[in-house]
Amino acid sequence: MKKNYIKNMLGIISYNFKTLIKFEMIFKLLLSWVFMPLALFAFHFSMKITGYSYLTLENILDFLMNPLTILLLFIDVIFLTMVTLFDVSTLIVIFDEAYHKHKIDSVSAMKISLNQCRKVLRPRNISIVFLIMFLIPFLNIGLGSNVISSIKIPEFILDYIKSNSTLSILFVMVYFFLSFTLLKWIYSIHYMILEEDDFKEARKKSKNLMKGNMLKSQLKMFMVQFLIALFYLFFLFLGIFVIIWLYQLGTKEVVKSVLITIVWLFIFIFFTISTIVSTSVSYAMISALFYQSKLKRNEKICSLKKKKNEKLIVKRRKILLKLAGIVIMILSLVGGSMLTYQIVTGKVNLSIEFIRKMEITAHRGASVSYPENTMLAFRKAKELRADWIELDVQQTKDRQIVVAHDANLLRVTGINQNIIDLEYAEIEKLDAGSFLNEEFKDAKIPLLKEVVSFAKENKIRLNIELKPTGREDNFEQNVLDIINEYDYKDGCVITSQVYQVLENVKKIDSSFKTVYVMSIAIGNITELTYADAFSVEASNVNQSLVRMVHHDGKEILAWTVNTEEGITKMIDMGVDNIVTDNISLGKELVEKSRHSNLINELLKILQ
Repeated sequence: MKKNYIKNMLGIISYNFKTLIKFEMIFKLLLSWVFMPLALFAFHFSMKITGYSYLTLENILDFLMNPLTILLLFIDVIFLTMVTLFDVSTLIVIFDEAYHKHKIDSVSAMKISLNQCRKVLRPRNISIVFLIMFLIPFLNIGLGSNVISSIKIPEFILDYIKSNSTLSILFVMVYFFLSFTLLKWIYSIHYMILEEDDFKEARKKSKNLMKGNMLKSQLKMFMVQFLIALFYLFFLFLGIFVIIWLYQLGTKEVVKSVLITIVWLFIFIFFTISTIVSTSVSYAMISALFYQSKLKRNEKICSLKKKKNEKLIVKRRKILLKLAGIVIMILSLVGGSMLTYQIVTGKVNLSIEFIRKMEITAHRGASVSYPENTMLAFRKAKELRADWIELDVQQTKDRQIVVAHDANLLRVTGINQNIIDLEYAEIEKLDAGSFLNEEFKDAKIPLLKEVVSFAKENKIRLNIELKPTGREDNFEQNVLDIINEYDYKDGCVITSQVYQVLENVKKIDSSFKTVYVMSIAIGNITELTYADAFSVEASNVNQSLVRMVHHDGKEILAWTVNTEEGITKMIDMGVDNIVTDNISLGKELVEKSRHSNLINELLKILQ
């Protein structure tokens, strides 16, 4: 990686740095308060106008196939594309002015950007939507990270892909195909904004400019991001070490409190600025490569006609802003120092006992280490102190209720037969453990009554998901009869991804608690009155959904969450139950969330 590349990148960031910060702050405020609310309003308006108050996996296809929905969603996509293009375009303008050693203010940069975007957004350039919607998230370069890249593939889909070797290989192949194909177009927006080419010509020029430099360019971008991440972590840990050192310093408590507060303020300001310019750094890398590549090929580097900078803020206003900043800093310092002094002297304790009972559900038992939906997995889940066990049930040919996730036995037993076509006498002979490890070859597919008996005896509750194929006979009644036989209604909830199942359960016995399992949860799902609670795929869980469900007096579960980041996010949102394969991690994080102490946690990290 050549030094002049780093130098150029830092140069175009620093030259108009104040303008960059101002623009990113303005844009992020507009994004949070205007652009995203408008996009969400448009989506919910499309639901309302097409007659949908909520969306689930069972009705979303009908909604998406509605011609009016297609039209409104297309408009929404175009709007998000325009917002992202405006963000990227303004950054290009600011960096281009910096490259040519021209000062520019944020308002002038946005005016020029809007003018250039107006020229770009012509009917013949409609395919730029494809570039923005796919290139930006796929290459993960931070562009439009608040708009497009925030749309993530649900974790349960990624888990399914990972568990299937064929799908995993296909996913990797598609990823690299799109990466290498679309990477050739990475300079397209530069050509469109700076040289006013149409998208077709811009793609052609970008492809030529990348010729022979693709791997080098990727390596340079990767190395810069890696160095930034190292610097980021270094600064964080340095700040923590300084705070701990000050905390243990034998000086007066008042002085110690002021010094600690100053360090905290400094860290807060640094990370706020880092967050604001995160998108800018990504595109600064590409801009630096763009200019460097053009110089190598002796291509003419065009400059936008520089607008005459207007003084937007009079001297008096600048003075007032500076005074306001000084006042805020003083108030922050004084207020923070007072709080820190109270903590250091032990007069204030930050330990908080949360008034909530968040619980952990073992997904198909302890299914990471033991064969899923077997007694081995259920016993281990009990040993790991899971609050609930999630299991799936199917009906056999002779109307027995067995515990199994798939309707077909091929994946877990190697036998290509449907459960509904076999009697339990045939199923109980099958090996349901070797698919995970040969040491579990004696594991069998249990009956539901075995599991209910075990759960009652061990005082662990059951999340029983009914998975109908449409060929069952009195499926719901049979399940409820087994639970009633063992008098364990209070220790069980009946769940399903098929809403009709919950309706059938409530019509048989309304006292049974029901949970609707949802891969998609959009709109007012509380209108689904046959559900007493909702189990929602984690990527669809958000703060407003949790509030809405809680406001209706119901509970919300999140599935399937296996990472520390994911579990912590669900805890912070206040879900009632987390369905996970990682039982120990889930229990640990929930316990930790009930007793949090800022200073103690920092000390634990570094011990």
